[in-house]
Amino acid sequence: MESVETLSDGRVLPDRRRFTWRTVVFGYVRSRRRRHRRHDEREPVFSDWHHPWLFFLAIGIMLFSSLDAFLTLRLLDRGAIEVNPVMAAMLGHGHVAFAASKMLLTALGIFMLVFLSRTRVFRFLRTGVILTCVFSLYACLACYQFLLLIEPR
Repeated sequence: MESVETLSDGRVLPDRRRFTWRTVVFGYVRSRRRRHRRHDEREPVFSDWHHPWLFFLAIGIMLFSSLDAFLTLRLLDRGAIEVNPVMAAMLGHGHVAFAASKMLLTALGIFMLVFLSRTRVFRFLRTGVILTCVFSLYACLACYQFLLLIEPR
């Protein structure tokens, strides 16, 4: 049931606090916390706005992770072994558990890195750079696995 507000002149206004896709778009375009709040802060750690490049990297990493799961399963059918001990353990529970855990672990890592994208690791490396490196590594891994698949047996 939708809450409404009745004004003194009899007009009825809908509750503006409803969550819609307009809320998401408006919140992205007019996000407020892009800079630090106080003058003595050097950099904002958490903000409402993230650079579109982070969105591209996050989606790209998830796509490469899905491709990696698919190519890994194809290579396992051809006699390869899974070298990641966590994923090898998940393979023991079946292909669905393997793919679901791979997507979940990747998504959690991406979420944390995007959330902390303005912080610095070891005082000089922004965590957003880590996303770029992970994206590049996944691209190389996908190329390597593809080359293994097209190689004649």
